[in-house]
Amino acid sequence: MNQFIRIAGLLTIFTLSVSFVSGQENIQDSTWFYQAVNTYVNPVLPGDHPDPTLLKVGDDFYHCGSSFHFNPYLPIYHSKDLVHWKVISRVLPSSRAAWVSDRPSAGAWQGAITYFYGSYWIYFSAGEQWFCKASSPKGPWSAPVQVKTNPETGNLGYDNSIFVDDDGKPYMVIKNGQKVNRLQALGKDGQLTDHVINLDWVNAKLQYSWAEGPVMCKRNGYYYYLPAGDVTGGQYVLRGRELTGDSTKWERLGDFFKPITDNKTGFRRPNHISAPVQLADGTWWTIGQSYEKYDGDDWSGAGRQTALYPVTWESDRPWGMAPTASPIRKPNLPQSGILWTSVKTDYFNSSELSLNWHFLTKKASASYSLTGRRGWIRLTPDSGRTHLVQKETDHYYSAVTKVDLRAINDSVKAGIYLTNGNQAVVVRLYSGYNNGRKIVFTMDTATRSAPNNFGNIVWLKLERNGHELTGYYSGDGKAWVSLGRPINAVKLDAAQPNFNSWVGTSVGLFAEGKPADFDSFICKDGSSLLPAAGYNNYYGIATVNKDKVKAVTNTSLHGGWFMISGVETGHSPSSVQVVASSKLKGKLQIWLDDLRNGKLIATIPLSATGTGIYKTFSQRLKNVTGQHDVFVRYPAGVPQAIFIKSIRFSGK
Repeated sequence: MNQFIRIAGLLTIFTLSVSFVSGQENIQDSTWFYQAVNTYVNPVLPGDHPDPTLLKVGDDFYHCGSSFHFNPYLPIYHSKDLVHWKVISRVLPSSRAAWVSDRPSAGAWQGAITYFYGSYWIYFSAGEQWFCKASSPKGPWSAPVQVKTNPETGNLGYDNSIFVDDDGKPYMVIKNGQKVNRLQALGKDGQLTDHVINLDWVNAKLQYSWAEGPVMCKRNGYYYYLPAGDVTGGQYVLRGRELTGDSTKWERLGDFFKPITDNKTGFRRPNHISAPVQLADGTWWTIGQSYEKYDGDDWSGAGRQTALYPVTWESDRPWGMAPTASPIRKPNLPQSGILWTSVKTDYFNSSELSLNWHFLTKKASASYSLTGRRGWIRLTPDSGRTHLVQKETDHYYSAVTKVDLRAINDSVKAGIYLTNGNQAVVVRLYSGYNNGRKIVFTMDTATRSAPNNFGNIVWLKLERNGHELTGYYSGDGKAWVSLGRPINAVKLDAAQPNFNSWVGTSVGLFAEGKPADFDSFICKDGSSLLPAAGYNNYYGIATVNKDKVKAVTNTSLHGGWFMISGVETGHSPSSVQVVASSKLKGKLQIWLDDLRNGKLIATIPLSATGTGIYKTFSQRLKNVTGQHDVFVRYPAGVPQAIFIKSIRFSGK
């Protein structure tokens, strides 16, 4: 009877705690969150996604923001549920951007995506204000057109946005320097029209630092003007009944975000939000950027990552949900098969380069070929270095490539490339030459090397485990040789001078000295150990340091689950394995892509190992291939009975 009372009490406490998940509404069925993926964890756009703008058209959502010197410029992301996003186009190729600078911190800023007068538009700043136009967000996009200005309007500045009123009339929300905040209508040709609505009083006394990246929305007859503070954070809100420059007709409401109560969150200073949007169920949402920084652990080098926030209304006063590391209830929208945002696998079998790739220079964007060797990509450097990279999205992964290069002197190198936004800190794992053919792993003054006994074709693997990077090489992609002790990457990952030139870390491939061919690029290699602590979404679980091992366990009687995004399972692996410690017998479920609409691929029986004793448990697989979000679900029962250290896919 006492045991029954204790369990009933735990269930009551658990139900009460779950009933306030995200602060949006009470949940009557506490098991609902364990049976399906009904929550998300920020950031939904991990890695470098600064100055986000958000557009809702029908049942579709589109995001764009500042791409800076990453080109092709201005990638457009599409979503059906505001949580899962994929790149569907890039607005401005290098061939149409001769005047745009390659210099870090320069390039294309703003990327304000909007829809009015029957067309999609992107407004951006690159020296001046420009726009491109399309009939679909997938493109093709028009050549850039410069926005004309005049003495009344003044300089159009940067980080502007577009507000479309209820009557369909669009306005540019203009920002130039600290003290200039203005509005002006746009005509059907995309150019400014009518007279300026002067809001310079908004930040005349620098009340909001820079009052930058202002956006607007409308609700219940109120216009809401929402400026950001500066790159370090701060988001504010004003409201008025009419679009007027008369300051007496506007009311300052103060901070937009609720005060933080979760001391575990690393995204503490969100701002540069998009204009909040309303869904069919009446809920409101916005996305906003933030650097990632925990007590004693700085990931600012990853750039400004974008998170999704519910917006609630107290009468006609909006509040953004306070940042939290806890799960948040998802919008009531369909996922439609889009996976979590992560670095994408590429086997280079297409005749066109995947939209997920970008370049750090315009020269590099013209220095590759997908046709020179079928199923390979060829990088052809000039006298310097060329590269092909994606935005780094994770703190745990094993990046793998297969490279073909005949190194003949010290200038010839090709392999895996990792660099911060300033491009001042560079990590390279490569096939090269130094008194003979070598495999070299280097960052700054740290270098590890070994003789290359495999010849021209070699496999390389760069393993990231938090701030520690380890290099490996192989002759067949199966048996790996370590290049020695890890290299500490804190200098790459922490805050950089000049805010990392406003951008974050990129990971991919490079070549120097002569052309090199690459057969594939995988960032989250499923045949390598995938630390459970590297999960991207979860419910009912926690990471613990158990017996000197970082492991993941469930925290409730209902079980729990975690998801590792973008895992490349390979070509028909024969089994899935987990390294776990269990106090009792149980069964783990392994799902691909979703816990309801995905695929259950394995149910792994666990035996009781004893406390702190880790063993490998496995289950045979059938018909599994490709890149997936991998879900691990714990059984209902005793909390903190199963501790999982890692997962991997093995064999063919």
